[in-house]
Amino acid sequence: MIGNVIVGQSGGPTAVMNSSLVGVYKTAHDLGHGSEVYGMMNGISGLLKENIVDLSEHVRDDLDIELFKRTPSAYLGSCRYKLPEIGENDAIYNQIFGILYKYNIRNFFYIGGNDSMDTVYKLSQYAQKIGAPISFIGVPKTTDNDLMVTDHAPGYGSAAKYIGTITKEIIKDGYVYDSGMVTVMEVRGRGSGWLAGAAALAKGEDCEGPDLIYLPEMPMDIDDFLDRIGQLRKEKKAVLAVVADGVKLPDGRYVCELAKPTLFYDAFGNPSLSGTAQYLVDRIIEKYGCEARAIGFNGMQRCASHIVSRVDMTEAFQVGGAAVRAAFDGETGKMVTLERLLQDPYQCATGLCDLRDVACQSRQIPQDWIDPYNMYVDPEFLRYVRPLIQADLPPIMVDGLPRHAFFREKEQGWNPMML
Repeated sequence: MIGNVIVGQSGGPTAVMNSSLVGVYKTAHDLGHGSEVYGMMNGISGLLKENIVDLSEHVRDDLDIELFKRTPSAYLGSCRYKLPEIGENDAIYNQIFGILYKYNIRNFFYIGGNDSMDTVYKLSQYAQKIGAPISFIGVPKTTDNDLMVTDHAPGYGSAAKYIGTITKEIIKDGYVYDSGMVTVMEVRGRGSGWLAGAAALAKGEDCEGPDLIYLPEMPMDIDDFLDRIGQLRKEKKAVLAVVADGVKLPDGRYVCELAKPTLFYDAFGNPSLSGTAQYLVDRIIEKYGCEARAIGFNGMQRCASHIVSRVDMTEAFQVGGAAVRAAFDGETGKMVTLERLLQDPYQCATGLCDLRDVACQSRQIPQDWIDPYNMYVDPEFLRYVRPLIQADLPPIMVDGLPRHAFFREKEQGWNPMML
């Protein structure tokens, strides 16, 4: 369906999210026969305020495209805005579609995770309800890798590469002193352990890797954890345990709730989790009186474009382009997927799935990829992840630091935080 295009970014950012953005822009520019390509600032929230930019003023040539690919986070800004169910408050939908009609939008693209796909799904359903000639396509992204249907999500490979790398460095640091250092490393992962499991990538001939990995897919027994730490201290000079921030107790509570019983919840009902590692370190010190430290990755794994996976960045660009081609072919209510064709040599292609099979759902690590006896991941998990972290794409360096795309003061009179 040829016509004007609008694209937005939603949810948590990634190191390659802007690669998908310029994938949409370039493909729409090449195939759109003069179509305008707009960007919505701060996702659907900004669209409701008609905060829209002409992307041709920001992406001027192939050099800009390469700079965007290497820029982390969300250039257009993001949001966590939950649309009401259709029929509850259709005034919001009428407002959105009124803006889309005003700009002659015929193709709507939203780069995001499972909650963002809920937004695209609802918009596609409302378009069908009112007979609006607009195509709605979801472009996948998430460091959490918890999107259903797709083999993996753009953003995950680079985050996994970062986690594996930093884990190796933290292990080296832990062996500096002869003090029996215990480190608990906290990695993001509210409902799935794809990121925490990636710490096992550190294991190799030059590094023994983490000693324990705790995933949300398995309940955590605090006493058993402390016993394992005690035994490892007898056997090793230094100990490293990795925990997902969403790891839970057998009774269903998050471990971090033991230290912070009040949690903040976003519009989609997702809790903001932190403090798991620090709580466990406090318990270790209390029981063993040894040196212990908590290291939290927080948002670092989602913005580390200096150590991006080229495979990940290439696929992020490809899903943006595939979304445009699908819309121009008349598809709507779909999300682009990645389909693994071969493992060795690794080959992947794009496909499509229905948004209703993805929206507000979460995929966990298969149980047979988890080793609950040793609190670790199975080799099959590493076989799955390793192709996604391959190859590098160095940043464009200026004066010793990476150069990133950014809004200038003269562009829309708006200058967000440096990205």
